[in-house]
Amino acid sequence: MHVLFVAPRFPTNQKEFVRALKQVGAKVTGIGEDPYHWLPHNVTQWLDGYEQVSSVTDEGALYDAVRRVQAREWVDRLEATVEAHMLPVAKVREACTIPGVSYEQTVICRDKTQMKEFMRTHGIACAQSRAASTPEEVRAFAAEVGYPIIIKPRTGAGAAGTWQVRSAGELEPALWDAGIMQGHSAAIEEFIEGHEAFYDTLTVNGNIAHEFISHYYPNVLEALRNRWISPVIIVTNRMDSPGYDEVKAMGRKVIGELGLGTSPTHMEWFFGPKGLKFSEIGARPPGVRQWDLYCAANDIDLYREWADGIVHGQTWGHLSRQYSSAIINLRPTQDGVIQRYEGLDQIIGKYNHWIIKGNLPSPGTPTQPVAAGYMANAWMHLKHPDYDELRGILKEIGETVKVIAG
Repeated sequence: MHVLFVAPRFPTNQKEFVRALKQVGAKVTGIGEDPYHWLPHNVTQWLDGYEQVSSVTDEGALYDAVRRVQAREWVDRLEATVEAHMLPVAKVREACTIPGVSYEQTVICRDKTQMKEFMRTHGIACAQSRAASTPEEVRAFAAEVGYPIIIKPRTGAGAAGTWQVRSAGELEPALWDAGIMQGHSAAIEEFIEGHEAFYDTLTVNGNIAHEFISHYYPNVLEALRNRWISPVIIVTNRMDSPGYDEVKAMGRKVIGELGLGTSPTHMEWFFGPKGLKFSEIGARPPGVRQWDLYCAANDIDLYREWADGIVHGQTWGHLSRQYSSAIINLRPTQDGVIQRYEGLDQIIGKYNHWIIKGNLPSPGTPTQPVAAGYMANAWMHLKHPDYDELRGILKEIGETVKVIAG
């Protein structure tokens, strides 16, 4: 099988998808923005060919690259795993008659307004929402559902550009940031109170081969707005708990109604006073290298499982569920330059056995903004056989380790 893979170099775990495809027997041609000689050996060693384009989000450039390859040889699949690449790749995939997730499916998985409309039509509970391109439309929606409301980009990823507006007095900055004051369309939603988490799958030929549930502590908007918090994403190894039955049923229904064939999926959800509510779905892996946590928690190479699904139409691995795993983000005390760490040696000495890997920028490294996410600045991956004990370890790390900046 010949697979074209978009953006093989960045983010850094992109090389794992390329590696896995090659290891399961595929011929792999990369399509990327960098000159070939800029690619590191840990990428080029798995590539059989490469096409450089001006931008992987430029449909015309991407289409021309795919057609160049097709003029030379048969192409079986065109794959992308980054949210920003999904729409142009789907468009080119259909134009070049290559199997995979369709453009229509991708639009539903990208456009927050169409996504919610689709889910409501198919009986899946989610927040009230609509598109708005004028301040009057936003105010009318707020009057209908009440504050707080959420304003976000229609095709955003994660919490980027997302505002929680708690009153009419807080509305104007959000309207400017979302582009509504400039006449652009944004998604506006009812605020759903409750715990935030996500359900991820590797789906092959419409069947869920592997599934995972991860929890945010605290919820994303709070985590990305408050410097003092050391936010956590933790993977449960208690998937058979009856409390997850409703989540798994909803996730399977969403995937079935979308008609997804062979694709990773990433579905956010809330549970609170209004019950279980769908939030959004992407036909892609989760971000922040979450698959690395799934691999570590389950003694499996999930990248290879994905590649087997693409190339062979089935998977062979089994999840051990031996561990819960997590990422904890450690924020600098202020913007500027990292000066030193406090409490780090104590934590490493006590919990080194459960630390998988991490990123601890050296003193002198410029800081990144808190809103840059869970892998900005310092972070650690950990695992432990007991979910509750791991949560306790993460709490201790967050309270003990200080990243002093100035």
